[in-house]
Amino acid sequence: MSSTQDNSSAQVSQDQALETKEWLDALEAVVDREGPARAHDLIEKLIDLARRSGAHIPFSPNTAYENTIPPGLEPAHPGNLVLEERIRSYIRWNAMAMVVRANRETPPDGGGLGGHIASFASLATMIGCGQNHFWHAETEDRGGDMVFFQGHSSPGIYARAFMEGRISEDQLNNFRQEVDGKGLPSYPHPKLMPEFWQFPTVSMGLGPLMAIYQARFLKYLHARGIADTSGRKVWVFLGDGEMDEPESLGAIGLAAREKLDNLIFIVNCNLQRLDGPVRGNGKIIQELEGTFRGAGWNVLKLIWGGYWDPLLARDKEGILRKVMEDTVDGEYQAYKANDGAYVREHFFGKHPKLLEMVSRMSDEDIWRLNRGGHDPHKVFAAFDSASKHEGQPTVILAKTIKGYGMGHVGQAKNPSHQQKSLDLDAVREFRDRFNIPVPDDKLEELPYFKPADDSPEMQYLHARRQALGGYLPKRRNKADEQLTVPTLDAFKPMLEATAEGREISTTQAFVRFFNTLLRDKQVGPRAVPILADESRTFGMEGLFRQIGIYAPEGQKYTPVDKDQVMYYRETANGQLLQEGINEQGAFSSWIAAATSYSNSNRIMIPFFIYYSMFGFQRFGDLAWAAGDMKARGFVLGGTAGRTTLNGEGLQHEDGHSHIQSSLIPNCVSYDPTFSHEVAVIMQHGLKRMVQDQEDVYYYVTLMNENYAQPGLVDGDEDGILRGMYKFKSVAKDSKLRVQLMGSGTILREVIAAQDLLEKDWGIGSDVWSVTSFTELRRDGLDCERAALLNPEGKDLPVPYVTTQLQKTDGPIVVSTDYIKAYGDQIRPFVPKDRTYKVLGTDGFGRSDFRFKLREHFEVDRHFVVLAALRALAEEGKIPFSKASEAIAKYGINPSKANPHHA
Repeated sequence: MSSTQDNSSAQVSQDQALETKEWLDALEAVVDREGPARAHDLIEKLIDLARRSGAHIPFSPNTAYENTIPPGLEPAHPGNLVLEERIRSYIRWNAMAMVVRANRETPPDGGGLGGHIASFASLATMIGCGQNHFWHAETEDRGGDMVFFQGHSSPGIYARAFMEGRISEDQLNNFRQEVDGKGLPSYPHPKLMPEFWQFPTVSMGLGPLMAIYQARFLKYLHARGIADTSGRKVWVFLGDGEMDEPESLGAIGLAAREKLDNLIFIVNCNLQRLDGPVRGNGKIIQELEGTFRGAGWNVLKLIWGGYWDPLLARDKEGILRKVMEDTVDGEYQAYKANDGAYVREHFFGKHPKLLEMVSRMSDEDIWRLNRGGHDPHKVFAAFDSASKHEGQPTVILAKTIKGYGMGHVGQAKNPSHQQKSLDLDAVREFRDRFNIPVPDDKLEELPYFKPADDSPEMQYLHARRQALGGYLPKRRNKADEQLTVPTLDAFKPMLEATAEGREISTTQAFVRFFNTLLRDKQVGPRAVPILADESRTFGMEGLFRQIGIYAPEGQKYTPVDKDQVMYYRETANGQLLQEGINEQGAFSSWIAAATSYSNSNRIMIPFFIYYSMFGFQRFGDLAWAAGDMKARGFVLGGTAGRTTLNGEGLQHEDGHSHIQSSLIPNCVSYDPTFSHEVAVIMQHGLKRMVQDQEDVYYYVTLMNENYAQPGLVDGDEDGILRGMYKFKSVAKDSKLRVQLMGSGTILREVIAAQDLLEKDWGIGSDVWSVTSFTELRRDGLDCERAALLNPEGKDLPVPYVTTQLQKTDGPIVVSTDYIKAYGDQIRPFVPKDRTYKVLGTDGFGRSDFRFKLREHFEVDRHFVVLAALRALAEEGKIPFSKASEAIAKYGINPSKANPHHA
C-alpha cells in the first residue's frame, strides 16, 4: 500500500473518530438537558430507522459490566451507617457462633448437625438494608411485605431475631436440635416455627416460582376488591446457583406479562454454588441480565462497590472496563480467595496502564476494593430504585463474596458452602475483621454478643423496625375474619338419587357443588377456581362468562365464540385463574390462595382441578411445601385412576397419586365414587378449613365416567368421612360370605362382582365403599401408637376399619383403580384371622375401552369374583376347583403377560 493510501486511511479514521465524538457529545447533551428517557427514545428511533434501511444490527440483551445506577444518581443513604455496620457485624458474629457451637460437641451416635455460614455472610449487607429501610410489617392499616429469605441464610435471620429479643439464647444453643421442642430448624419452615417463618425456600427453585404467584395473587386480591394490596411488595432472595433450577426462571414471563411491579428478585451473585463456581468460564450476572431483560424485567446490576468509583472515573480510555468485561467469574472468585497482592498481579496486571493506575495504592487498598452487594450505599440505591419502579418486575443482580469475612478458611473457597466449623485462628480473624468486643480469653467459648438494651445500637435496631411496623419475618396463624360455610343441606341436589335414566360423573358432581358454593353470598366470592387449560375437559367452561377469567388488562379482543352462551370472557376483576398448560404454576397460584389467610388476613378457598396424573407426580415438591406452609384448600385430581381416562395411554393414566398424597401428613385424601360422597366430603372440608381454620388441605379424586347416582342414606355421613361405610348387602342367609371393598370408579365393578357371586356361585357378600384407604390407615397408625405407648392400658382405641370388619364374616377382597399399595395400606388393621386380598393397577397405562383396561389390569368384576373364590378356598370353605371353574367361565387367560410388569 502506498503512503498516499496510508494517509488517506488515517484521515478517514480521524474523521470517523471526530464524527463519533460529535454524536456522543450530542447524546450527552440530550441526557443532561432532557434526561435519560429522551435519550433512550432517540436511540431506539435511530436503531429502528437503521433496521428499516436494511442495516443488520444484532440484538444484545446485555449492558456493560457496570452498576446500572451511576454514582451521580445514587440517593443519599438515610440511615446511621456506623450503627448499621456495628449491628450487622454483631449479627454476623452470632450467626457464625451459633453454627460453629452446634457442631463442636456432637454425641458419639449423634451424627453431624451441619449448618451454613457462608451464604448469610454474603447477604448480610442486603438483608440489613431491607430490615432497616424497606420491608414493612403488617399493621392495622396495611398488609405486610413478603420476604422470601434465601434458605441457607437462616442462621443470620435467627441471629437478628436474637438481637431483637424474639429468639432466646437457649434457642440459639439448640440450632438444628428440634426434637425436644426448644430448638431452631435448619431452614425456613412455617410448620416448625408457625409464628416466625412464612415461606419454605431451601428446596431450590420453589421460592422464586411461588413468589411470582404470590405477587400475582396480591394483584388479584386488589383487583377483586377483597383486600387493598397496593402498597405491598414481594422481595425474593435467590442464589445465583439456584437460578439453574428450571422452576427459578419458569414463570418470569408471567411476571413481566402481568406487569408485577410489586415483585423484586435479589439474586445473590456470590459466583459459587455448592461445589464450585456457577459460571467459571463466563459471567453469571451477564447471563441472567440477558435472560431477565429478554423476558421484560427491569434489571439493576449491583456489581462494584464505592471504592471502585474513583478508578472507574479515571478510566478515560476504557481499559479498566475492558478488563472487567473480559475477566471471567472463575478469576473473580480467585481474587477474593487470595489477597491484594494477588489481585494486583492477576487483575490489574492484565494491562500496564492498569498497574500504573494502582501504583500508589497499597495491597491493603487494593484488597479493600469492594463488591456492590457489600456496599451499603450501593445496596440502598438499588433497593430504593427497585421499590419505586412501576410497570415491570425488578431483578437486582448483586455481586457478593461467598463467605465474606470468613478469612483464610472460608472466603470464596470452593468448600465454603459446607463450612460449619472454624479453628481458633479463623475465629480471631473473624472477630478482628468485624470488631467484635470479645476478648482473646473468651474466643474459645464463642460467646454470643448482644449490646445492652439502652445502647445506641439496640435503640437504633428497634427504632428502625418500629418505623416499618414491626418485626420480620413474622407469620399469622389464623385470619381475623370469621366465615360461615353452607350446611350440607345447601347441596341437597347432590345428595339425592339421580332420576331414572339420568347419569352423571363425580366431576359433574363437583361442578354442581362449586356452582352452589358460588351462590353463597359470604363464601362464594372467596372461592378461587384454578385450571391448567382444562376447563372444557371438566365441564367448567360455563364459569368463563359467569365469573370471568382474571386478566389484569381486561379483554382487548372479541372472542371467536362471542355468540355462544359460554364464551371466553377475560376481565380485570375475573374470579377464575386460567393458568394455561402449566401445572406447577397453577399449583403455585393455589398455594398463594391457600395461604392468603396467613399472608393477607383474608380467607380464600382455592379449587385446583387438573388431570390427576399431572398432579402430585409433577408438582410433588410444591405439594410438600404447601403442607409446610399450612395451606388450606382443595386439590382435585380429575379423570383419576389408571383405567378411567381410557384413550390416553401409558403416560396419562394415574394409578399412584393417592400414594403420593398420603406422604404429606396434613393432606386429607379421598377417592369418592358417588355424588353424595363428594358433597359430604367437600362440605366437611369447607367447615374444617374455612370455618374452623384448621391447617389441612384436601386431595379429592374425580372421574369422568357417567353412571346413576344412588343418593345418600342417612347415617352414612360419618363412615364417608372416616373412610368406609357399608354400601350394600346381599344374601344374608348364605353360609358362604365375603367382604368386598372398592373405591372410586372401580367400586362399580365391585358391586357388579357382588351380583355375580350371588347369581353364579350362591355366595353372599357385603360391599363397602372405601372413600379413603389413606385416612383409614392414618387412624389405624394412631391407634397402633397409642397401644405401643400404653402396653398395660385398658380401653385402648381400636382402628375404625377393624371395628367395622369385626362385625362381618368371610375373607376380604379389595379392588381399586390404583396400585396395590393403596389398598394394602390397611392390611395391618384387618382382623388377624381374615384373608385379605388386594387387586390393583400396577404397571404402565394403556389406551383402550374402559372394560378392556380393567380386564387387562385384572381389577374388573371377574377378577374380584376370582379373588373371592380363591380366598374362600384358602380358608378351606370351598374347593380350589371353584376358582378354576371361574377362570374358564369368565374367559380369563392365565398365560397372558403380567400387566403389572408391562
